[in-house]
Amino acid sequence: MSNIRKVAELAGVSVATVSRTLKSPDIVSPATRERVRQAVETAGYRPNQMAVQFRSRRSNNLAVLVPTIANTFFARVIGGIQQAAQAQGYGVLLCNTLGREELEIQYAGMVAGRQADGVIQLRAFNPFPADAVEPGRPLPMVNACEVLDDAPCPTLRIDNRAAARTLTEHLIALGHRRIAMIQGPRRSPLTRDRVAGYRDALEAAGIPSSDDLLYPGDFTPRAGYDAAGALLARDLRPTAVFCESDEMAIGAISRLKQAGFAVPGDVSVAGFDDIDFASYSDPPLTTIAQPAEEFGQRAVDMLIDILEARGDVEPRVVLPHELVIRDSTAPPGG
Repeated sequence: MSNIRKVAELAGVSVATVSRTLKSPDIVSPATRERVRQAVETAGYRPNQMAVQFRSRRSNNLAVLVPTIANTFFARVIGGIQQAAQAQGYGVLLCNTLGREELEIQYAGMVAGRQADGVIQLRAFNPFPADAVEPGRPLPMVNACEVLDDAPCPTLRIDNRAAARTLTEHLIALGHRRIAMIQGPRRSPLTRDRVAGYRDALEAAGIPSSDDLLYPGDFTPRAGYDAAGALLARDLRPTAVFCESDEMAIGAISRLKQAGFAVPGDVSVAGFDDIDFASYSDPPLTTIAQPAEEFGQRAVDMLIDILEARGDVEPRVVLPHELVIRDSTAPPGG
């Protein structure tokens, strides 16, 4: 590969001018830029990207901290992140943290080590130390999907409480009065907000809420399967089940059908997320649709705005949700 000296010789300029043209073309005259461009093409020159990054103290990488890459919803968010990052000349370092704080702290350390310029955190945890940045400078992070209440950086979410209320109101409108809920992880703000929305809808309809109808889960199909088995063991079974993720809803439907129950004939089941599998499950799943790809795209835009100091970044962004009604919910006994 030809080196920069060959480019300088062909363009009739100094090596320093070639370097300046490649790094900061706006400060070089148009005529010089054009000569250097033609010389670069003729010589087949490609700058040493690692050296460019070292001089600029930038990696052009974004670290994405995802609790689990096995989750279908997160896979869609990551797809949006990759598309937006590539369009703006950034690479993506995907960090599967398993929800472990020590791993998130380790991966966030890539910013200090100049392996990444900033972090998109998809869980409600701040992995940066208190002195991570100089006073007056923004933290190089965007917290999306599951967010901290007092996040020290911009956040991006849906109104989970309102969404859960909307879905519960749908089940109530169908005539259900005994509605169970299979929850997400106990410490998750998503679980807290979705349970609150579920209770809001019950209270507004004059239906007593009962902790006996709340079943623990972790957003996985297995959790939905196991929780459905537990609710089937009750003497007085619910007529509807609200699962805090589509994956748990699909697991619950599998367990109910194995036990000989019809969905929605005997038990209505609803989910949350609107993953791709939701419309192909048997029966197709009623759910809350989240704009997963938009989460990823907006998070990248917000983070790059911070990194490149493009102006004030909106601190708290709430994206819309949508109730998607399919065949897994019906009136009781219907």
